[in-house]
Amino acid sequence: MSLLDIVCAPTTMAARVLNPLQPLVALAARVYVSWQFLQSGYIKVTNWAGTLSLFENEYHTPWLTPHDAAVAGSFGELFFPSLLVIGFMSRLSAVGLFAVNVLAVVSYKDVLLAQGSEAALHQHILWGSILVFLIAYGPSKISLDHLLNRSRA
Repeated sequence: MSLLDIVCAPTTMAARVLNPLQPLVALAARVYVSWQFLQSGYIKVTNWAGTLSLFENEYHTPWLTPHDAAVAGSFGELFFPSLLVIGFMSRLSAVGLFAVNVLAVVSYKDVLLAQGSEAALHQHILWGSILVFLIAYGPSKISLDHLLNRSRA
């Protein structure tokens, strides 16, 4: 056994133990971030008058009228997480949800960037970070994408 083998043994052992957990961790990440947006989308569609009021008075979405922004935001918060949680078109869904997340911060920046709102901004940063990892690494083996791609090979 070489010196390099001895030095790398803990890393090799850790990889052997932890690598099988990657699909579960990816699934947990998809479910966690999807749940956050699904809740918000559900609240928007079940209280449409309140949603329109928020987009007219509080959210300042660039390039869209308040009504169009409310429709697009609600759609994005329900459509992309639904696909992401089952692992279908996962990377594209994560990109779409990342865009929804960025737009939420931009349209509500008066609150999210205000003093005392650091925790809310950090939540968006956390969700964005998880989405970036899902975009880069994909949904892993516990996904419809994996099942469909495996059957095509």
